[in-house]
Amino acid sequence: MVAWYLHRMPLPPRLSTVMVSAVIIGVPTGLVMLQPDFGTGVLIAASGAFVLLLAGLPWWWVGVAVGGVAAAAPVAWIWLLRPYQKDRIMMFLDPEMDALGAGWNIIQSKIAIGSGGFDGKGWGQGSQSHLNFIPEQTTDFAFSVLSEEFGWLGVATVLVLYLVVIGRCLWIASQSRDSYSRLLAGATGLAFFVYVLVNGGMISGLLPVVGVPMPLISYGGTSAVSLLAGFGLVMAARSHQPVHGGYG
Repeated sequence: MVAWYLHRMPLPPRLSTVMVSAVIIGVPTGLVMLQPDFGTGVLIAASGAFVLLLAGLPWWWVGVAVGGVAAAAPVAWIWLLRPYQKDRIMMFLDPEMDALGAGWNIIQSKIAIGSGGFDGKGWGQGSQSHLNFIPEQTTDFAFSVLSEEFGWLGVATVLVLYLVVIGRCLWIASQSRDSYSRLLAGATGLAFFVYVLVNGGMISGLLPVVGVPMPLISYGGTSAVSLLAGFGLVMAARSHQPVHGGYG
């Protein structure tokens, strides 16, 4: 939606265009956060921000936005974040403070990743997963199971395939002749990258647990449908590029 709107406006975007785009991004983001699903809401906002950046938004706007988020953080902590969300942040800072409670998930995930070693324990041989130490094995922590059973080699292979997908989206964006296709393909590739980055950081303890699935691996109908729909739009944009010149 943001890409379609910016396609119809002069680029780089002016202040009025940015404000309208912010409303378009903010409505679905706010509705998702009210569910509450903070992680998905942040990813929706990030996807919209990528579209604006690809449209030529000055980088100093990014600095202003980051400063605004930092200034609003204390207010969000006091008034907006729910107790379980605060627990996730505290467990990110020190999982061992409640190793048998809120910190259990991330501790067991890191044990699974480390025990996989170089080539893993083998398909179906992961002790952390089959003894049910890892929670949410098919959703948020599915990549932890893969890491334990296939090791560094399996993780590296999957990440390389992810990079191929992201690179293809960015290549299509660079080759697109119209702004809509360029913004759509570029934002889809970067949003896919953020999904991978957030889930990978989450299961390894580098980021708080926010309930974001690993794309195309974690079980989750909504995530799969939205990503596949995005890739379908990118492929359509590539297939319907205008052709200049005639046949002779």
